[in-house]
Amino acid sequence: MQTQRAFHTGAVTSLVILFAWLLVWEIVVAPLHPGGSLLALKALPLLLPLRGVLKRDLYTLQWSSMVILIYFVEGIVRAWSDKTEISRMMALGEALLVVSYFLFALLYLRPYKKQAQKLAKELLDKVKVPHD
Repeated sequence: MQTQRAFHTGAVTSLVILFAWLLVWEIVVAPLHPGGSLLALKALPLLLPLRGVLKRDLYTLQWSSMVILIYFVEGIVRAWSDKTEISRMMALGEALLVVSYFLFALLYLRPYKKQAQKLAKELLDKVKVPHD
């Protein structure tokens, strides 16, 4: 159970840090335009799963671990294509934070997935009709 708590804490922490990372990147560290950019709004969708992730909602952890991969793609593309070194570094940081969230979420969900598979197999075994 301690391991599950650590995985959940890792998922929450990486999601919150990613949110802050994106805001700081696009407003302070390397905005596309002086004084900040509307690109900072890309961080707002990360708030949608936050409540469910905090509550350990399995469904939220499942869908958010897939949706967050969009941020991974953005991080890799910008790490490759941005003009300034600091922006490329921030993009790599984004990609690493996404990978950490993804892994923590999957590791947290793993025992639940195994339990669901076991229950489904048991249920199927009970309802099987013997063939002649």
